[in-house]
Amino acid sequence: MNLETSYMGLQLRNPLVASASPLSYTLDGIRRLGEAGVGAIVLFSLFEEQLREEEAERARLVEGPAESFAEALDYVPAVVKDDAGPGRYLSLLERAAAAVDVPVIASLNGVTPDGWTGYARAMQDAGAAAIELNIYYLPGDPLIRGSDVEQRYIDVLAHVKDAVTIPIAVKLSPYFSSTGEMALRLDEAGADALVLFNRFLQPDIDPEALAIVPGVTLSSAVEARLPRTWIALLRGRVRAALAASTGVEDPADVARYLLAGADVVMTASALLRHGPGHATVLLEGLSAWMARKGFRSVDELRGMLSVPASADRTMYERAGYVTALRGANAGVFEP
Repeated sequence: MNLETSYMGLQLRNPLVASASPLSYTLDGIRRLGEAGVGAIVLFSLFEEQLREEEAERARLVEGPAESFAEALDYVPAVVKDDAGPGRYLSLLERAAAAVDVPVIASLNGVTPDGWTGYARAMQDAGAAAIELNIYYLPGDPLIRGSDVEQRYIDVLAHVKDAVTIPIAVKLSPYFSSTGEMALRLDEAGADALVLFNRFLQPDIDPEALAIVPGVTLSSAVEARLPRTWIALLRGRVRAALAASTGVEDPADVARYLLAGADVVMTASALLRHGPGHATVLLEGLSAWMARKGFRSVDELRGMLSVPASADRTMYERAGYVTALRGANAGVFEP
């Protein structure tokens, strides 16, 4: 069975990609993902806040001693926090790229256009096959205009595109007034791939402790319906590759995304639940399903159930909504 596919111009042995997660915190974890058979690995995210902390620490070490010791003016620390933060990230990235025989994609998580370009170049120099921009922007100020929020994504992409030559993917949220229009703008701005979608991991409230607590939860299969809908709508409408993210638990979920039109299918939650070896289960299950259905390659089935190019996409989605609602009213529910 031919599972080979292309993603952002990268040739992958299969369409299953291990997305950013704690599994890639160590070189051993990265090796285990590669041995399990994934087509590519997205390294855990380097946060904009970490870059700021490093810059502040460098400034403190350079400027602080100079206030008391004149000779300190000639002193510049060579390394700050070499074992953590950006320094460790680039070191791990370089070792990972040499240790596995699949593309390693670096991940930058942030919200502002400035301050990313230097590290994007450093990631490229360290061996990253591509960079995924995980733009986590939930505007808390009610006076921020929607157009300003959207422009932030375009500005971040433009800054990083100007700094590197490797492909750039943008991981975006579904919370735009017009997700399709935003996808088209990012495509026109040069995004090599769109990752649909980012999951906002918001904190929760503990009423007994009267405290804010972490609200991190793994994704479930039901959450895949929203990104699958948009992938089916965008297939054939954008030049950028389409990466599916969220809700991948079993081989059928991988097949569903591919039928909708995804170029690659990303998973993190399932690998965290079951271990890196679950990637082998997903791939073997996909191959078995393809053989049963008579497909010889991924290209034969990709986008088979996407929205036809000639269809009115608004009416098409409306028809799906009405059909689902009628089924619910008739008592047709999934167990």
